[in-house]
Amino acid sequence: MDKTEKKESRTIEQAFAELDILVHKLEDRETSLEESFHCYKQGMELLKHCSETLDTVEKKMLQMNEDGSLDEFSR
Repeated sequence: MDKTEKKESRTIEQAFAELDILVHKLEDRETSLEESFHCYKQGMELLKHCSETLDTVEKKMLQMNEDGSLDEFSR
């Protein structure tokens, strides 16, 4: 499985769990500068994935009107 396939199969919950691990690594004083940069890059990729996933979900949401009919969600 390559990085693209892994990213696409990752749930948002898994991405948040991975972000939590990365944050703990970044907060650890024992983490080297090089590893910190790697963690930061991974974190940014995970944040992009989460943002794209949330945008997709928001676009799919439906809003119920007063008469009971459904329309696409709008801000």
